[in-house]
Amino acid sequence: MSTNPLDAAGLRAALVGSLVLPGETGWDEARQAFQLAVDQRPDAVVLAASPSDVVATVNAARAAGLRVAAQSTGHNAGPLGALNGTVLLRTSGLTGITENPGAGIVRVEAGVLWGDLTAAVARHGLVGLAGSSPTVGVVGYTLGGGLSWLGRQHGLAANHVVSADVVTADGVERHIDATSDPELFWAIRGGGGSFAVVTALEIALVRTPDLHGGVLFFPLERAFEVLHAWREWTATVPDAVTSIGRILRFPPVPDIPEEVQGQSFVVVELVSLLGQQETDELLAPLRALGPVMDSVRPSSPVELASIHMDPLVPVSAAGDGFLLTDLPTDALDAFLSVAGPGEDFPMLGTEIRHLGGAFAPDPAKGGAVTGLDAGYVVFSAALTPDELSAKVAHFALDRLRDALRPWGAATSYLNLTERPGGAPFADEATLDRLRRVKALYDPADLVRGNHPVEPAR
Repeated sequence: MSTNPLDAAGLRAALVGSLVLPGETGWDEARQAFQLAVDQRPDAVVLAASPSDVVATVNAARAAGLRVAAQSTGHNAGPLGALNGTVLLRTSGLTGITENPGAGIVRVEAGVLWGDLTAAVARHGLVGLAGSSPTVGVVGYTLGGGLSWLGRQHGLAANHVVSADVVTADGVERHIDATSDPELFWAIRGGGGSFAVVTALEIALVRTPDLHGGVLFFPLERAFEVLHAWREWTATVPDAVTSIGRILRFPPVPDIPEEVQGQSFVVVELVSLLGQQETDELLAPLRALGPVMDSVRPSSPVELASIHMDPLVPVSAAGDGFLLTDLPTDALDAFLSVAGPGEDFPMLGTEIRHLGGAFAPDPAKGGAVTGLDAGYVVFSAALTPDELSAKVAHFALDRLRDALRPWGAATSYLNLTERPGGAPFADEATLDRLRRVKALYDPADLVRGNHPVEPAR
């Protein structure tokens, strides 16, 4: 795009929210992502307060030859890069939640966080397919697919989108669904944020089942025994159980709970949608290993958000993930040869999530990504307070990926892919269709997603 001066005065006059330019008061706060290691330096930041602000921003950016990147919280901001030539459109001010409990549907604006949505609908006996963190935005998470604790039973969050309100690159507000704009509606369900700026989603909820969740903690030295037992256990559990085998090395810092500061563990995190007796029976083989802490108990939907112990405030960190077709004994041994006990591995948390069940692809669900063609997903992250620690973390991530390459899947999962160079998130036929949708609605590539899809030429 050729760049003309942004009409800042005209844009400010059109906004309900505010425009912040480099050097102005509030600039650093406005451009900050949740991921503090990412130094976002856009040409301007718009703090949107209404859908009309999104329209005004898109039109002003197009006139100036700039691009637009929509962002609520800034989780997984790394792939966006420095944002030069781009207006950063912060949607965190769009926080409306409209509940329709009778229909089991909720409408959420683009700044709503999962913690707020979960609390709002739980009182109706309903739950959405939230991820592991209450501070992640509902819309960005859902556009990228959405891996939930309830996902082996109910699939990806993207496949529960009923309709969406968007602003396309021509500055037009559209309410889209499978009938009105079937191709664009197909694309946003798992294809990411490259096709239009989403201002709201209408999402189908599920009735809250019996929920049990928590963590079994074991000393890190028992990682081989515990994770191999967990791997065998995952082959036996029903779709109502979702679990993670994880290695945790907690630094001795005040932000970490005192009882685990400076300690290392191998843990099994899990959520069961079964009753108490069935959950206890399923857990018996793992509990027989003798965990030093066992927090698995009846849980509310709100409590599920604390199981994974994700940071609740912005942090400087580095992480990345990839899919595995399966987890045979050799693959788990390769994982432990890099991340296990006795290894000099600098990552705070390194996990293997069990997929399968309703996470399996199903074209009948109708979105660009209807599931993950893999049995497990690996993710690892570290706190990186300085440049040296970031380099060390990225080197460790490369070592882990290389060790597991023989079992790597042909595709990836957008929301856990935080660095360039991974596998494409969909097969080539799906990517070709996404490129055609992009060319139809945004031929000049004005809307910038953190995992871009370029228009077909």
